[in-house]
Amino acid sequence: MQILLNTLCDWVGLLPLECMKYRFMQEAFLGILLCAPLSAAAGIHVVNFRMSFFSDAIGHSAFAGVALGLLFAVSPDVTMPLLALAIGGGIMFLKRKTTLSSDTVIGVFFSAVVAFGLALVSRNPNVARDMQMFLYGDILTISQHEILALFVLSCVFFLFQIFAFNRMTAIGLNEQLARTHRIHVAFYEYVHVLLLSLVVIFCVKAVGVLLVTALLIVPAAAARNLSKSSGEMFWISIIIGVCSGIAGLLISAQEWAGTAAGATIVLCACLIFILSMGIGMLKTKRI
Repeated sequence: MQILLNTLCDWVGLLPLECMKYRFMQEAFLGILLCAPLSAAAGIHVVNFRMSFFSDAIGHSAFAGVALGLLFAVSPDVTMPLLALAIGGGIMFLKRKTTLSSDTVIGVFFSAVVAFGLALVSRNPNVARDMQMFLYGDILTISQHEILALFVLSCVFFLFQIFAFNRMTAIGLNEQLARTHRIHVAFYEYVHVLLLSLVVIFCVKAVGVLLVTALLIVPAAAARNLSKSSGEMFWISIIIGVCSGIAGLLISAQEWAGTAAGATIVLCACLIFILSMGIGMLKTKRI
């Protein structure tokens, strides 16, 4: 796998761009090629199921995950995904087992995880200084083992989408109707939430806690303006995610820009969203 990654980096280095001569830019480019379509595809059901607050809760768990890792002398690369899975599973469990609304359950977990993370961080000033990386994100510091983890997660996530996309769409439209068609609603909801939790926590590396929700929502929202079906929305969202990811990374690397890669990626996606709104309005007028 190491040889394959090195070969891919060498291929990326063949691009006729000065910034792509550096190894960290080559690895960042590969990271974006994995992270952007993954987050864009995950954003489809985030938009359709109105789960943007959920992705915020998972994203903010990064603070607590890092703090727990440092507290117990365990790598944050382990504690962050494990805590994200625990929070995602807990939210879904309470949603299904209580009469509380989804927003209320997510709000309770969101408040708890932020307070817990801040409490742990406040005990150690040295940890607080390290949190800036997770607050703003930095795809330029992505490592090869993180690229490998993103690749594995992408394979698992897209296999799930191939098998469950229509079922998840049916669940989102009408849960009772889905049950009458013998769809195991609980199973698909739990798997979807757990995978989404991992997608969010891995995307924190690219754009940070503050912008991770935008990375999921904006491409999907733009695709919704341009598509006529859920299938079209899926593929258009991926295209928008990849285009905005590559454009944002390359623009941020230019001397005249000098901006953070994560913020530039989200700004590119927002620009595409504005254009999609204009195109959508033109289509509506013609009708």
